[in-house]
Amino acid sequence: MAAAAAIASPPARTATASAPRPFINPWIVALTVTIATFMELLDTSIANVSLPYIAGGLGRSYDEVTWILTTYLVANAVVLPMSAWLSRVFGRKNYYMACVALFTVTSFFCGIAPTLGIMLMARVFQGIGGGGLAPVEQAILVDTFPPAKRASAFALYTVAIVTAPAIGPVLGGWITDNYNWRWVFLINIPIGFISLYLTNKFVHDPESFTAERKTVRDARGKLNVDAIGIALIAVGSGALEVLLDRGQIDDWFGSSLICWLAVIGITALIGAVFWELHTPDPVIDFRMLKARNFAIANVFYFVFGFGLFSTTTMIPQLLQSLYGYRAIDAGLVLGPGAFVITLLAPVGAQLVQRGIVHPRVLLFGATVTIGISMIHYSHFNLQTDYAHYAWARALQGLGYAFFFVPLSVLSFSGLRPDQTNRASSLTNFFRNWGGSFGVAFITTMAERRQNFHQARLGNNLTASSFPLQSGIHQTATYLQHHGYSATRAMQAATLSYYNQLTAQTRLLGFMDCFHIVGVVTLIAAPLVWLTHNFKVGGKVPEGH
Repeated sequence: MAAAAAIASPPARTATASAPRPFINPWIVALTVTIATFMELLDTSIANVSLPYIAGGLGRSYDEVTWILTTYLVANAVVLPMSAWLSRVFGRKNYYMACVALFTVTSFFCGIAPTLGIMLMARVFQGIGGGGLAPVEQAILVDTFPPAKRASAFALYTVAIVTAPAIGPVLGGWITDNYNWRWVFLINIPIGFISLYLTNKFVHDPESFTAERKTVRDARGKLNVDAIGIALIAVGSGALEVLLDRGQIDDWFGSSLICWLAVIGITALIGAVFWELHTPDPVIDFRMLKARNFAIANVFYFVFGFGLFSTTTMIPQLLQSLYGYRAIDAGLVLGPGAFVITLLAPVGAQLVQRGIVHPRVLLFGATVTIGISMIHYSHFNLQTDYAHYAWARALQGLGYAFFFVPLSVLSFSGLRPDQTNRASSLTNFFRNWGGSFGVAFITTMAERRQNFHQARLGNNLTASSFPLQSGIHQTATYLQHHGYSATRAMQAATLSYYNQLTAQTRLLGFMDCFHIVGVVTLIAAPLVWLTHNFKVGGKVPEGH
């Protein structure tokens, strides 16, 4: 009787049984995970303008301290594609908090580093910590918001990943000019602690992810480690990132180091793709690219990174070298674009979320707008003022404001919840490589095109050119009337014309880069029509 009663009656709830979690507003979660991502993306560009001061502070040459940027990018590129696997091993929340903690602690060591060696070591670990933040945030947003409301969350993500790299040079220049370059790194510490506290309080792994974590271990509970895949990805990503970051400095394939890096990087990455396609539990699931919408979306992620990071790098260089802008002034030209994105990205989210405009239509229009804005830049000259550059950046921001939200919706359309983690790693993998290729392209192509234009214009400005000689003599005469000797006046006049030639050819080199980036962007735009149609908040029909 007692046994029967025990079977018939439900078991009493034990004290150790987990109580249901209280409801947490998804926007609190979204803002929480965006804080650290914004901080990490800010760090990809904030130190750029401070490098001369860091070189002086550490007593090293400028070329040596550029490794501060390279080491961070290499570590970031190596870890980023593995973030999905690491999330499954440690738990998404635990891994995210570990990344924030590592990033914060190493920021402190960067700020107090007495030597370049300690700085580079700290930057490596800072890049390892930062590499997991953006993909994990994107995965958290996808799982936190229902499909019908994800567009609004992606609008917040857009503001973070687009505006942070643009604000970096402005903030870095202001801190360096008014305080000390060490505060470029130390400002991360309070932000990191705030992020850790909020993440611990508000972020939790969903039930579906708890089930997914079990797939990382076999029946006996042993961890499945794709050691060969991890090694190939680490070696290939690291070699290729160093190649892209140092290529122009070391004269590309004129350097034996760059040649070896190219061979090692390409071979390792090709081997990684082949291995990952044939291993049962890959660290990067390239098989997801069989889904047409997801594959085409990653092409757009690459184009997005290529265009955004190349122009964000190029515009300050252009304004500082040719127009005499300070770092802060050059950075302020990027401000209108960031403002437009912040203002209009939520509008784009509502257009998608309410079904007013289909994501494919909005993505096509945004891509065309971005391409046109790039080509618009290519028609500027040395008399172009701040207002024209600012308006051009605002036009570019208009395109990006309506670009990332529909792209994010497109990329996750038709994917199962258990694919979210792997998908976010791949999308950020392509975005990161697009940015690396974009910066390398601008750094190289601007100089190559300048040399091309200088040779071409130089052929028309020979010593026997009457207009050139007449201009030089008129300038020399003017200088003599203002106290110069005949010899000094002629030298100064000749140098003046040479500087004008250099400025014009440098400008033409930059304008060519804008034109090429614009054309590449416009070529990519029609790819959106190759995707399968889908319903926002729904799935791709079976068989697609």
